[in-house]
Amino acid sequence: MQNKSPQPARDVSQIVDNSAHPSPATPDIQQLTGAEIIMKCLIAEGVKTIFGYPGGAIMPIYDHLYDYQDQLQHILVRHEQGATHAAQGFARASGQVGVVFATSGPGATNLVTGLADAMIDSTPMVCITGQVFAHLLGTDAFQEIDVMNITTPVTKWNCQVTDARELQAAMAKAFYIARTGRPGPVLIDVTKNAQLQLTDFTPYEPCRRLRSYRPKPIVRPEFIEQAAELINAAERPFIIWGQGVLLGRAESEFKDFVEKSGIPAAWTILGVSALPTDHPQNVGMLGMHGNYGPNVLTNQCDVLIAIGMRFDDRVTGRLDKYAKQAKIVHLDIDPSEIDKNVKATVGVWGDCKETLPLLTQMIEKRDHSAWIERFHDCMQEEIATVIQPELHPEGPVLSMGEVIRNLNELTQGEAIIVTDVGQHQMVAIRYAQFNQPNSNITSGGLGTMGFALPAAIGAKYGAPDRTVVAVIGDGGFQMTIQELAVIMQEKVNVKILILNNNYLGMVRQWQELFHERRYSFVDMQNPDFVAIAKGYSIEGQTITERQDLKPALDAMLKHNGAYLLNIMVGKENNVFPMVPQGCGVAEIRLK
Repeated sequence: MQNKSPQPARDVSQIVDNSAHPSPATPDIQQLTGAEIIMKCLIAEGVKTIFGYPGGAIMPIYDHLYDYQDQLQHILVRHEQGATHAAQGFARASGQVGVVFATSGPGATNLVTGLADAMIDSTPMVCITGQVFAHLLGTDAFQEIDVMNITTPVTKWNCQVTDARELQAAMAKAFYIARTGRPGPVLIDVTKNAQLQLTDFTPYEPCRRLRSYRPKPIVRPEFIEQAAELINAAERPFIIWGQGVLLGRAESEFKDFVEKSGIPAAWTILGVSALPTDHPQNVGMLGMHGNYGPNVLTNQCDVLIAIGMRFDDRVTGRLDKYAKQAKIVHLDIDPSEIDKNVKATVGVWGDCKETLPLLTQMIEKRDHSAWIERFHDCMQEEIATVIQPELHPEGPVLSMGEVIRNLNELTQGEAIIVTDVGQHQMVAIRYAQFNQPNSNITSGGLGTMGFALPAAIGAKYGAPDRTVVAVIGDGGFQMTIQELAVIMQEKVNVKILILNNNYLGMVRQWQELFHERRYSFVDMQNPDFVAIAKGYSIEGQTITERQDLKPALDAMLKHNGAYLLNIMVGKENNVFPMVPQGCGVAEIRLK
């Protein structure tokens, strides 16, 4: 098993021909090919769904998959990037590890965007790629690529297996690393000879520890005590939380902490749904297009408690203007995030499912209603200036916000909302209601256009009993539009909602505000999306009038099967509030 870089090629004939000298048979030992060992390992890890695309170098694995179709469901995507995003959606909706198959060369390189997206958004994923025969490594063989060095920056761990005897250990290690600690993507590159090689397979043993890897830092009680002291002494404390609460499955522990502390709490776009949208202490969204109060009052709080978030630049704006008056308490499972962007007064390492109950025990029950009222005052100003015109526009043109408002009324906050990247993403996450955890699935850190359609497919497999609505812009939809074929072939009941303004809307907004309306290559002449959907046997319609909006949304949600609703919205509507790039969070604009 090779970690990160190939080792010298070995004699492949000796590897493949060892079937002629099998080990003595015992009741617990089987002689299996490397490809079949992969099947056995996946089943032992509880995998039931795989997203992938076959090819020459991974053909032995697919050949054995043919015999395991009763235990392993394979979804044939139409592009390998679609497989990674589908696996991400599956993982985020189910809490399980997403699994991807791809072949060598271009198949493997097509995974890179999804790997990078999963890496920055901490999504657990195991990708298995085929590779050329070991003796061909380094020879520029057909469809050979150095996938180890290409994927090292975008994986939590990767390895190359050239000997089937090392496959079982590699698989166990991959799943352990992917799902534990701060989750992330891993990749195993398997040479074709290792897939074909016969070797002993003993009963599968999952990996439970690695000498060089500590998924959960040791919790230091003294730091919990110091954090509690700061919180108890605070007059204007403020909680900001991120996806770490969801990844740690600590929603209940987080709610207990919030309610005992009495502190207002705001969320990053990946943290939304850890606390119900209508919770009285939930004061809204942070960041560039977040709510007015959470941004402005970040620079007025005296203690800032960050839980499972990484102080991304879209949340902080200019760091030299960010919360300089506040003492910072930072809880995170990844020690590298503490002090990376914002210096913590107290850093609390550990899984928040463990650290939050300890902190909750030590804090005093408080009433910060007067401080929370200041957030409500800011919200009233935002409602008058931004929210009311967006959710209840007076002109004839439909707005993105009113579409989401009507969707809320029909779903009652119970649907999984999968968003792409752009204006529609910010509007949907700002205004959608989320009453259950893991209901918001989006590309956060990487901002990958084309994410939503395949991710929604994966989310439906991860949560088959829930309604899944993909909210997509007209630009992002066309980046992975070929995945409509998956919906057709597998009959995936996904609702597709296109907010269509015939623009690359977010780029156009920046060009309007900061580049004197010099609209450089953002105007899009789009095809007939409904006609295209019908070509894939997916029903749909286009809406332009307000009186048709709610009936069309209702028809979409009630339709038995996939449905595409193309809604024409204002071409030059902007998303506000907005923190301009290079500004501090307190410089947020309402218009």
